[in-house]
Amino acid sequence: MSYIDSVLNQVAARNPNEPEFNQAVREVIESVAVVIDRHPEYRAARVLDRMVEPERLVQFRVPWIDDAGEVQVNRGFRIEMNSAIGPYKGGLRFHPSVNASILKFLAFEQVFKNSLTTLPLGGGKGGSDFDPKGKSDAEVMRFCQSFMTELQRHIGPYTDVPAGDIGVGGREIGFLFGQYKRLANEFTGTLTGKSPGWGGSLIRPEATGYGAVYFAQEMLNTRNDGLKGKTCLVSGSGNVAQFTVEKLNDLEAKAVTLSDSSGFVHDPAGIDAEKLAWVMELKNVRRGRIREYAEEFPGVSYHESDPGADHNPLWAIPAECAFPSATENEVSARDAANLLANGCFVVSEGANMPSVPDAVDQFVAAGILYGPGKAANAGGVAVSGLEMAQNIGMIQWKREVVDHRLADIMFEVHDACIKASERFDAVGNYVVGANIAGFFKVADAMMDQGVV
Repeated sequence: MSYIDSVLNQVAARNPNEPEFNQAVREVIESVAVVIDRHPEYRAARVLDRMVEPERLVQFRVPWIDDAGEVQVNRGFRIEMNSAIGPYKGGLRFHPSVNASILKFLAFEQVFKNSLTTLPLGGGKGGSDFDPKGKSDAEVMRFCQSFMTELQRHIGPYTDVPAGDIGVGGREIGFLFGQYKRLANEFTGTLTGKSPGWGGSLIRPEATGYGAVYFAQEMLNTRNDGLKGKTCLVSGSGNVAQFTVEKLNDLEAKAVTLSDSSGFVHDPAGIDAEKLAWVMELKNVRRGRIREYAEEFPGVSYHESDPGADHNPLWAIPAECAFPSATENEVSARDAANLLANGCFVVSEGANMPSVPDAVDQFVAAGILYGPGKAANAGGVAVSGLEMAQNIGMIQWKREVVDHRLADIMFEVHDACIKASERFDAVGNYVVGANIAGFFKVADAMMDQGVV
């Protein structure tokens, strides 16, 4: 049995009920097999065996009181995956689907994503099965304060720096930071995604969506093409999707879809700045459903989701570009086939691992410009790292400065993917390029630091 197979078998045996984590590990390890063949020192040091085990996994209960005076109990987690190149960095997700498998896959992906950004950041992830949807501000505050009461024992500006993710936006970060500050008795950059008025960075809410668009533009540049005039499909309607649409508008592309868990809207005329502003008010202030968009604007169709279906009709709409920006495994094998059949040749993932393995295989085999999440959506953590730098220096950079640095980082991420794919005879394969480029930096740091 090969070393690669032995590692994969060991991961499957130790994590039998964690499909998302197994999926993420398999994708990376199969990509770096060629690296292990050329560099037996990594095998001798059992680097892969150590990479697939979290340095620390913390699980805790989160009791809180709802508005009716009833006690509720949720689970809280923090996965501190790898700190070889810097403090653990990764978001907190509040969603009913959160479990150890989801968070371990996200933390594992985060290790390589953070490595690609060129910033000194390790990888981690955390969250809870708490659902902020439908909760009052007071309930969310009480939950966040209880969650942070335990989490604060494990984090710090040079140890572990959480951020937001699905279900954790500006409101939640504010409540979490307030409780951290109260308990730690210090004002430090221990959380990112803060309001610009008290330590946050400009462009941070926009960063993941902007970065996914910048990455798509870099991919198109390799073919002397650009986003101008392209029809684009965008899933989701949260932070990432909203700012993906905003940057697509800036670059004169046309986004025609948005979605949430209930369904999606198709606007053939395009989601322009005025319509996007309406969506932001709907989702960020009123916390409404995307179907209301179809009721507000003429010529828009709304399509209910079918959780049991093997495809999403959103991905069957003819378009040149797709930006999956909702959640993991949202693009099925049939969805990938529909995208390719209807003219899509650019996929830039704003979400983490939104394409199932069969879909990824189809994109790679077709030779389209496919940017996997760990590369294409690295803009979010990149600007989180820039927020940390600003906090340490007690300064705040102008919007234009942060945006310029974000664009530069996405160029560097793209360049690293291209060079790694060329070095290992997989030219144009961004999956292989991203995994190998991210792996080298982490593996070399682990080698330098000994068996720890």
